[in-house]
Amino acid sequence: MPETTSEEKSSPTPPKKNGKGRSTRSRSTAKPSQTKATASKSSDKVSYKLLINADEPEECRIALLENGKVESFNVETVVQAQTKGNIYKGIITAIEPNLQAAFVDMGTGKNGFLAFGDIHPEYYCKDVGNAHWKSLNIQEVLLKGQEVLVEVVKEPTGNKGANITTYLSMPGRYVVLMPGSDSHGISRQISNEERRAKLREIVDSAKLPEEIGYIIRTASEDVTKTALMQDIRYQLNLWKEIKKKGQTEKAPALVYKEQDVVARFLRDHFTPDIEEILVDNQEVFDKINEFMELLPARQRKTKVRLHKGSKPIFNQFQVEEQIEQMYRPAVPLPSGGSIVINPTEALVAIDVNSGRTSKDKNFEKTIFLANMEAADEMARQLRLRDLGGLIVVDFIDMRDKKNIREVEKQVKNAMKKDKAKVDMSRISKFGLMQISRQRLGPPIQKGNYITCEHCQGSGMVKSVETTALALMRRIQTAAIKRQISGIHCDLPTKVAQYLLNHKRSEICEIEQRYKVDIIITGNPAMTPADGDVKFIRNS
Repeated sequence: MPETTSEEKSSPTPPKKNGKGRSTRSRSTAKPSQTKATASKSSDKVSYKLLINADEPEECRIALLENGKVESFNVETVVQAQTKGNIYKGIITAIEPNLQAAFVDMGTGKNGFLAFGDIHPEYYCKDVGNAHWKSLNIQEVLLKGQEVLVEVVKEPTGNKGANITTYLSMPGRYVVLMPGSDSHGISRQISNEERRAKLREIVDSAKLPEEIGYIIRTASEDVTKTALMQDIRYQLNLWKEIKKKGQTEKAPALVYKEQDVVARFLRDHFTPDIEEILVDNQEVFDKINEFMELLPARQRKTKVRLHKGSKPIFNQFQVEEQIEQMYRPAVPLPSGGSIVINPTEALVAIDVNSGRTSKDKNFEKTIFLANMEAADEMARQLRLRDLGGLIVVDFIDMRDKKNIREVEKQVKNAMKKDKAKVDMSRISKFGLMQISRQRLGPPIQKGNYITCEHCQGSGMVKSVETTALALMRRIQTAAIKRQISGIHCDLPTKVAQYLLNHKRSEICEIEQRYKVDIIITGNPAMTPADGDVKFIRNS
C-alpha cells in the first residue's frame, strides 16, 4: 500500500533543523574569525512557512516555503478532485486471465483495475489453503458480479481507470491502520531504538484486533501516549463505520471519502519546524486552529495567521512566478545554466545546459558547479511536478572522477526530501543517470490545463503551405474520379488566401479539365487544424 511504502522509506515532512540552524550571539572578546563563523551559522538557518490559498471555491492551493523557495506544492480543483484514498463498494464486471486482473465498477464512470496481487484471500470464492496467489488462476477464485471493498491507490489517467486494492489503509496523524493485514512496522525515520520499543509498547497496549496491522508514522516520534491512543481510537471507530456501510450500501457506492487537501496536508506533512501558517479563508483558518489544538503542547509553537491584505497571498510572497515555472520545460540555475525537462510516453528526459558557465576559464570547475546546482534543482522539480517512472538525466560531461562521485552524492542527498520511493543509478560513461521514481498523484497539469485544440497536444501545427498543398492533392484526387460536380471548401482564412493567391491557376485547370465547380471560402473562426471540404456528387 502506498501509505505504508512512503512511511517506511522516509519522512513526509521537512527535514528537522540541526544545531547549526540556531543563531548565537558572539562575545565581545571573540576573534574576527569566530565572529564570521557565527554569522555564517546564523545565515544558514532554515525557515519554513506554509501558505494556504483557499479564497476561491473552485480551487485550493498549498505551498510550503523553505527560506522563501517553494519546496512543496499541492492543488485541488473542483474539476479534478482527488479520488486516491477513497474507499468504494464495487462489483467485479470482468475477469481477465491474461492480465491476471479484474475490472471493478465503482460507480465513478471508469472501471477500476484490480491486480490479482491486490486481492485479499477473504474474497476468494473457494478455499485455497496456504497457496500463494502467483500459483493460482484468477478466474478460478473470483466470480463476475462479486462485490468487493476497494481503495483507490492511483488516480485514473487518460482512458485508464484508477488502480485499486482490497488491502485497505487508513492513515491517521500518528498511525496508519491496515485492516486485513497482520504486518506491524515503524517509520525508519525514527532511529532511536528505545523510542521505537516504547512506541510498539503503546500501540500493543491498544489491543488492536488481530486482523488489523499498523505502521507507526514519523510524526509520532515525540508524541504523548494519550495523543497516540486517541489517534488509534479515532481510526478504529472510522473503520467500524466503513465496515458497516460496506455491508449495508448497495454496490456500486462510495463508502468513505478521503479528507480535503488542507486536512490531508496537515495530517501527512505538518511538523513543528513550520514556523508560520498563513491562510486567506476564515473557514480554513478555523479548521487549522482545531487541528493545532489536538497536537501535544510542545508541537503548538507554529503561528497561525489569517491573511487580510489587499494583495493575494501567493503574490505577496513571490510564489506565483515559482508555480508558473513548474509548467515550463526550462528551469534556470543560479550560475547561468539551466535544466530542460521533457516528459515523454516512455520516460522523462532532463538535459543539463551549462549556459554562460562554459565560457569561464576554469572549465571543469564551472561545469562541476552547474551539475551540482542541477542535481538540487532537478530533485526539487521532480517533487513539485510529481514526475514518475523512468527519468534519464544528461549531466554535462566531467573528466574528474571525484567530481562525478560528488554530483552522484548531491543527487542522493537532494532526493532524501522526497516522500516517493526513489532508486537511482550511478552516472554512466556517457554522462547519463537513470532514476526510477514512484508517482504520488496525477500529473500537476491535470485539472489546470487542457489539451490545445490547435495542435492536440503535439506542440506544433502544420504550416499554411503544407495544409494548402494537402488540400490541393485531396481536391485533385476527388476530381479525377469524375463522380462529382462540385467541391465546396470552408477553410481557415490564411489557408484559403494561400490557395486563391498562389494556386488559382491550378484550381482553374482542374475545373476545366474535370468539369467541376470549386468554391473556396475563408472562415476566420476556424483554427489551423480545422477545415471542411464537401464533395457534391453528380445527379
